[in-house]
This record gives sequence, C-alpha cells and structure tokens, in this order.
Amino acid sequence: MEKILVTGATGHLGNAVIERLVKDMQPESIAVMTRQEEKRIAFHNKGFTAYVASYDDVRSLEKAMEGVNTVLLISSGDQGDRMQEHKNVVDAAKRTGVKNIAYTSRCLRDREALVNTLMIEHFKTEDYIIASGMNYIFFRNILYMDVIPQFIGGSPALEQGIFLPAGNGRVSYALRSELGEAMANVLLRKSFDNSIYDFTGNNSYSFYDVADVLTALSGKEVSYTDVETAAFVGRMLQRNLPEPLIQKIVDFITDIKNNQEAEITGTLEKYLGRKPTALKEGLKILFGL
Repeated sequence: MEKILVTGATGHLGNAVIERLVKDMQPESIAVMTRQEEKRIAFHNKGFTAYVASYDDVRSLEKAMEGVNTVLLISSGDQGDRMQEHKNVVDAAKRTGVKNIAYTSRCLRDREALVNTLMIEHFKTEDYIIASGMNYIFFRNILYMDVIPQFIGGSPALEQGIFLPAGNGRVSYALRSELGEAMANVLLRKSFDNSIYDFTGNNSYSFYDVADVLTALSGKEVSYTDVETAAFVGRMLQRNLPEPLIQKIVDFITDIKNNQEAEITGTLEKYLGRKPTALKEGLKILFGL
C-alpha cells in the first residue's frame, strides 16, 4: 500500500494538503506528524496513522517514516537551526528507505540576489535533497496572501494607512489553502520525476494595489507610504520589537522591493483546476470585509 507522511500536519499548509488528500485516499494511507499528544490522538481518532515527532528528534522521525513511500517535508520555522532540521528529515527518509520526498520551497526570482537568508536556506535544502539521490518534487510557493494583514499591521492599517519600505515591488500572492490543495493534487498523481512546480497567483500586486483594494472594500481611504528603511526601523523600535526580528522583516520587504516575489506562472491554476483567488476577493476574506 502506498503511504505518504505529511510533516507539519497541524499547520495551515499541512492541514490544507491533508484535507485534499483524504478526498482521494483512505486516512490509514496518510501518516501525519505533530508535536503534541492531544493532536496526535485527534488525528488517530479520524483514522490517520499519527505520530508525535519533531524535526530535531531523529528517532521520532525514523519511527514516523516506517512503511512510508513518500514524505512531504513542510519547511520548518526560523526558531531553531532550520537547515539542520531539514537535513534530519532528509537523512531519516533515506535511512528508512523512503523513495520520494517533496519539499515546500519558495518561488523567488534570483537565488543569487536574495537579501533574506531564510529564503536562501530553501535553496540549500533543495540542494541537499538532490544530493540525497531520492526522487523529489519541489513546490516553490509564492508568498502567502494570508500574510498581508501581518505585513501591514492588521485592521488598524484601514485607519492609519500602510507604511513599508517596499517601493513599487510586486508580489503574485496566492492563498495558502489553495497552494496546499494544488500540492495535494500533484502528490496524488504519484509521479516523482524530479520536478519543480512554481506556484504563483495569476497577477502581481504592489502595496499601492493593496491600499487601493482595501479602500474599495472598506469605504475608507487607505494609503500606502513608501517610507525609508531607517524610518520604518524607527517605527518598529517604537513598538518594542526586538532588533533581530526587525532585521528579518526588513530583509523580507527588501526582497519584495527588488521584485523577488513577482514571478507569474500558470502552474497553480493548472493544478488547482481553477483560477487562483485574486487580491480583492482574498483581502475581503482575510479582513472580513
């Protein structure tokens, strides 16, 4: 029996993948990993093969991969040593005889010109997987539309406006749930031929566009101000954010300014089976407007 392990199963992306997989697969053919026992029990009660495991616990990884043909490695967060965690998953998969590995990478224009080191780690993980010799699929996902509220400061931005050092940089956002659905559709094809899928929305948008859409949806005049980086850092310091976090945010926005997130492909639409949600409808959902 073909069996797939979904890591990061309790995250938004992992959950979206599982919701689609289970429509065409029996739950017992889907193994899931979670860090918490109560969540493991919840999955188990739904018929899934569920494990308490983490990327930094090699023994737990190997146990979760027993009898598994395919592993979907959903990229780790940035709280620990992400590269080592990814290597742990790849190494455990190889040791336990896993044949195929899929990885959630990022769709970015130029690997060599990236400012954000977290994004560079995605490509280093790809390199490590290729070197492992396993069959692979890389899902290079565009920036989630879901993060726009976080980027602009949430609902207060409807009153105060958007202040970011992003210039006229554009992003071809896609909803995280639709990315997960398209990923599952690819996995269900069971064709691991060392392929790369660049998943993006069908249009790219600047923060001027975001402001215009929010103005139309809310009936309030929402402006976008392209501020200098130093002024942006000052505003973040006033909010008592730690300097390392501020630097991460600045690096992320600098890559947006440099149009690293502006690629547009038709691949997401192809594997989603419909047009991805556009900015207006997405922001309407995300802001409850």
